[in-house]
Amino acid sequence: MAPPGPAGAHPTSIEPLSRSIFRKFLLMLCSLLTSLYIFYCLAERCQTLSGPVVGLSVGGEEAGAPGRGVLAGGPRELAVWPAVAHRKRLLQLQQWRRRRPPVPRDDGDEAAWVEETPGLAASPGGSGEGSSVAEAPPGTLALLLDEGSKQLPQAIIIGVKKGGTRALLEFLRVHPDVRAVGAEPHFFDRSYHKGLAWYRDLMPRTLDGQITMEKTPSYFVTREAPARISAMSKDTKLIVVVRDPVTRAISDYTQTLSKRPDIPTFESLTFKNRSTGLIDTSWSAIQIGIYAKHLEHWLRHFPIGQMLFVSGERLISDPAGELGRVQDFLGLKRIITDKHFYFNKTKGFPCLKKAEGSSKPHCLGKTKGRTHPQIAQEVVQRLREFYRPFNLKFYQMTGHDFGWDG
Repeated sequence: MAPPGPAGAHPTSIEPLSRSIFRKFLLMLCSLLTSLYIFYCLAERCQTLSGPVVGLSVGGEEAGAPGRGVLAGGPRELAVWPAVAHRKRLLQLQQWRRRRPPVPRDDGDEAAWVEETPGLAASPGGSGEGSSVAEAPPGTLALLLDEGSKQLPQAIIIGVKKGGTRALLEFLRVHPDVRAVGAEPHFFDRSYHKGLAWYRDLMPRTLDGQITMEKTPSYFVTREAPARISAMSKDTKLIVVVRDPVTRAISDYTQTLSKRPDIPTFESLTFKNRSTGLIDTSWSAIQIGIYAKHLEHWLRHFPIGQMLFVSGERLISDPAGELGRVQDFLGLKRIITDKHFYFNKTKGFPCLKKAEGSSKPHCLGKTKGRTHPQIAQEVVQRLREFYRPFNLKFYQMTGHDFGWDG
């Protein structure tokens, strides 16, 4: 018979059992927390993770292969975690803040998307050539794993200025299979000498099955752009947003007037000779609207079936319908539908109920929907007469009557 143990002592088998249960509890708790953490990363809500896991080399550059994040691998790298995390976080904040403030530009489509309450006027915003509208960053987990790659665009919105290109791009960016650079690259008209590698580096990272896009409205009226884009890829899909050329010209003038209040009147810029009614086609606001003339240059390098012509008027009256055509043209599933839009009565534009990278409604900034100056009716009528033969030819070339002469 074994001698009794000390008074009050428990059997030795109980203590290991308690430790085993405690260890299992800790393991389950850690697994739960890890699962929650991964879930938030996948939901793109874990923005601070991409900083601390990047190590620095002796020269202050990221360790590992250029452009690729690597896990911190030593005491020195561990020591610089806080600094790297802080720097990464600042860069992320700067990227998102660039979506908000207005930036005055000399030309191009200037429109930013700003958060607002449905039914209320939007707050200021602007973009365009050199736009401050930045692409939404890919998911944090994708950044950590260095997923995706930068590709040359498979589709480009090539025009036209003041036609509704910014609205179309922002609508398209709601689609999960579309990744687009926010700023207008102006590669094929102003920066072609920098080379395709420079151009590709401007593009966002994409995964398999995603489309890379950009928009620069001035391409449509640039003589060299068709050949240059064809040299990049003959399979590039081209989208042109067109609008009543008379309304477009007045809108173009209104944008310029907002930046340079001292410019001559619309009427004086429109006519070479007011008494004879001769239109000055050298003025860019007039020249851009001669769509048939510009389209001829593009058809020398691309078949008409590789181009989609979007109605700027229908983009306002029926955004889901026009987006359906665009999604079909790009070979995308029709994900963007009526449920994504609401009509802002104050601005007179459709707005997104939830834009890319945000849970709040987004609408065009106040640089869109400016009140046009009063133009004499006889001037408007003369412009309609001028554009009518060009419009009819454009309808014939595209196989679509946009109804500007009805």
